[in-house]
Formats: sequence, structure tokens, C-alpha cells
Amino acid sequence: MKRRHFITGTATGGILAATLPFSSLGNSLITIDKIPERFQQLDDILKQPVLKKELFREPVIIDTLELLQYNNRYLCRVRSKDGAEGISVAHNDLSYLVPVFLRKLQPFFIGQDARELDLIMDKVYNYQFNFRYNGISLGIPLATIEFAILDMLGKMTGLPMGQLIGDLHHKEVGVYCATEFREKPLEEHQALIRQAVAEYDVNAIKMKIGYMFAGSKNIHDPGLPGKSEKMIPWLRKEFGDGWTLYADSNGYYDVEGAVKIGKLLEEYKYAYFEEPVMYDHFEEIKAVADRLTLPIANGEQDQSFTNFRWLLANNGLEIVQPDNYYFGGFIRSMKVARMAHALGKQCIPHMSGGGLGYLYNIHFVSVLPNAGEHHEFKGLQTHVPFECPTSPLKVLNGRITVPTGPGLGITLDPDFIGKHELVKG
Repeated sequence: MKRRHFITGTATGGILAATLPFSSLGNSLITIDKIPERFQQLDDILKQPVLKKELFREPVIIDTLELLQYNNRYLCRVRSKDGAEGISVAHNDLSYLVPVFLRKLQPFFIGQDARELDLIMDKVYNYQFNFRYNGISLGIPLATIEFAILDMLGKMTGLPMGQLIGDLHHKEVGVYCATEFREKPLEEHQALIRQAVAEYDVNAIKMKIGYMFAGSKNIHDPGLPGKSEKMIPWLRKEFGDGWTLYADSNGYYDVEGAVKIGKLLEEYKYAYFEEPVMYDHFEEIKAVADRLTLPIANGEQDQSFTNFRWLLANNGLEIVQPDNYYFGGFIRSMKVARMAHALGKQCIPHMSGGGLGYLYNIHFVSVLPNAGEHHEFKGLQTHVPFECPTSPLKVLNGRITVPTGPGLGITLDPDFIGKHELVKG
């Protein structure tokens, strides 16, 4: 039998199984007897606070928490009883989740001490709503609130919001051009990639493979079979060995299909393979990882610490990718990054949505000691007018300078804010 199946079948306590390699990912051998120790290490990390509470001597009581709307887009504004204020730009999908924000989260935060943000987030997920709400439905509105609070706390201390949850490691953040176009025919897809890359000064690309278009209503749509096998070598030939290439299948493949396409990615020296199978099929993710030398990345759709914990303890992936919006904010995402760092793994957070998503992302990456070389970037276009005195926020030599101003490090146009109306429950 295959090693993985043999170990699973004897995991009830067989002495032989405990001496066999549990994983060969990245030339690192893990034996079953080491797994409990690794779980304990990760559990200890999850218990550690993230927010630098020591920066605040006095309580910071949340007095008001407002949701503001203009043209079906949203801002969140928070004020303390002492008059401090913070504001955040919501993910575009908050428009679907306004009732969760207003009826569940907003009342819970009023009167809380913002210094206890770690405990607040823990209570929200584990005791208040997690048994009924999860994933994006909870993560997006919760992250929107957390970002506003961190902006407020940053302005109170004069620190960028990232440095409220970690120490500065990167004044600049390397980015890759994230390309989509999966539903397009081969030649059109290639032309669109050239066009997207030409817009920015980058030397790294992530390409979608698998090509089942999520927007198709045809339930029998087979995608575009064979296209990935042509695009993978084309991208390397088109941009040369000096470029870093990444591939993402968004869970398109089964184990055998992922291994087959993964071997092709290895042949053409891609840097990692993202979501080779469905994101929560953690045993299948590990099965793919065990059969490839190519690093496996996963996590943008994860809803809790469970999958990250299991995959890291069992050496099932090399790169964690929590999405700061989907996963509920910086504090929860930082705990995932810390778990990865403890086991020598990288964190390359996923960046969802448009607007100012890239700005929140680079603040988070700036305080990651285990950040990857390149991070997701989907363009600078935004409907939000603002000024940033400490960074041009342009891609120069493949990098963006992280703002050093307090909080988010920008000033939103007051006239733009004034156009928004208060959303009432």
C-alpha cells in the first residue's frame, strides 16, 4: 500500500507507523510521534495575544460604531468616549452582509475596551456567533470593524496599524500581478496577461489554472480542457527565467489531477501551487504535497484555525494565505502567520476585493517576519479618494512603499466621507 494509506490505517497505535516518515514535503521528514508536540506548539501560539495592549495605559471605550453608505459602498467609523476616531473602507461584498454588521456585531462592540481586541475577537468567534455564522458572512463585517478600531488606535499612538500587531520587518512590499481571465480562449488569455503585466513595474505573475469559470451557469461546463497544459510553459517562455511565476487552481483538481499538473509546474520552475484541491479537503492537500517538491499554498477561503493547524502540524503545506477580510481581520490572520513562522513556513496573505484592499494587505505584510517574496496585487484603481503623505503608493521595481503615518496612513477626502449616509438597523 502507499505510505500515506498505510499510516492512516495503522494510526491507532502501531509501533511501525510511528517510526515512518509522515511527510516528505520540502525534504523535511515528520514522524507521527512528533505530531502531538507540533500541535501543542501551535496551540500555545494561538493563546498568545497579538495587539500591543501595553501601548495604552487607560481604557479605550468604544462609544459609537457607525456604518456609512454611499452608492452601495461602505465605510465604518468608530469613536471612543475620549473622542478618538478611526475609519475603514469595507470590502465590496459587505453590501450583502449589512444585517450581520448591524444586528450582531455593532451592538456587541459598543462599550467594549478596544485594548481587549484579542479577547473581543475570540469571544465573537468562539462564544457569540461561530455556531451560527462563519466564513465570509462573519469575517468581512468583523474585519471592517477591526480595521476601523486599529486605525483609531494607530492615530492615538502615532503608529501605523501594522505595528500595533507586530514589529516592522518590511518598509517595502514586493508584489506580483494577479491575473484572471480563466474563461477566455488561449490566445485571448495570453494577450490579456501581456496587457495586465505591462501596466505595472513587476517581475512576478500569478496565473489561474484549471479554467472552470465560476460565473458559468452551465452546470455541465467542463471548463477549457488542455488549456492549462499550454499556458504553463507559455508563461515561462513569454517572460523568461528572471520572472517568478505562481499558479492557482482555486480547488479545481482532484489529487491525481493536481499531482499531474503540479509536475508540469515543477518542470517549468513555478514558485508555488495555490489551492491544488478544495481548500478544506486537508487530507487531500497533504496527499498532493507529499507527492510534489513544489511548495503548496492554501488558506484564502479558510474560516477557522482548524485547517491551518492540522496542515501545519502535519507538514501539509509550505505557505499559509489567510485573507484579512475573509478571516476576520489582522489579529486572527497574525495568529496564522505566527503558527507558520514557528514551523519555518511562509505567510503570503490573500488579498480580496478592490478598493483599498492592497493597502490593508501591505500594512499586514510589513510586520511579517516570514513574509514571502511577492504578494497579491490587483491594481491601484479605487473609488475612494485619499491622500498619503508618506508613500506614493505606486509599484516601483516591483515593490510598494508601506505608509508610515498613523493608522492606515492615509487621509480620506472629507467631502467623500460627507456624501455617506448613516445606515440604521
